[in-house]
Amino acid sequence: MKNVIDSFVYLGHWPSAGSFGFNTDILATNPINLSVVLGVLIYFGKGVCVNDLLDNRKQRILSTIRNSEELRKGVVEQLERARTRLRKVEIEADEYRMNGYSEIEREKVNLINATSDSLEQLENYKNETLHFEQEKAINQVRQRVFQQALQGALGTLNSCLNSELHFRMIRANIRILGAMQKITD
Repeated sequence: MKNVIDSFVYLGHWPSAGSFGFNTDILATNPINLSVVLGVLIYFGKGVCVNDLLDNRKQRILSTIRNSEELRKGVVEQLERARTRLRKVEIEADEYRMNGYSEIEREKVNLINATSDSLEQLENYKNETLHFEQEKAINQVRQRVFQQALQGALGTLNSCLNSELHFRMIRANIRILGAMQKITD
């Protein structure tokens, strides 16, 4: 029907040669043109029923609505699956986060323990070094005191001993050394 109307509109745009033409302006048309247009519409419009057109349009609208509903249900299912997946990923992320925090705490405790052990070892090394240096200093002092005492004793002996006493002392030491040699043999 639309094609029929379009063809008349198209004919109405033909330039008139002064004899016959269609006037598409309804207010300015004469009764003959109106009767021709109405006749053509009735003739070509007999097979077209308005109810059939409305029913077809209604069916198309209903099928579009059904398709939209099916698409909406599919999208809702996808949304629910996506939400479920999101919850699962969030739970996994929380687990990773908690495991990460636990691992960080473990590493922190291990580092503190290792540092404490290192400090304890350093303290032990320091104490051993101090003890060693103390022993070394004590031994040096002892050697120095012994040397001074020995020098003092030798000085006293040299000043107090006469040659006879000196010879007796040498003989006594030789006897002691001889006795020691016999014991070792």
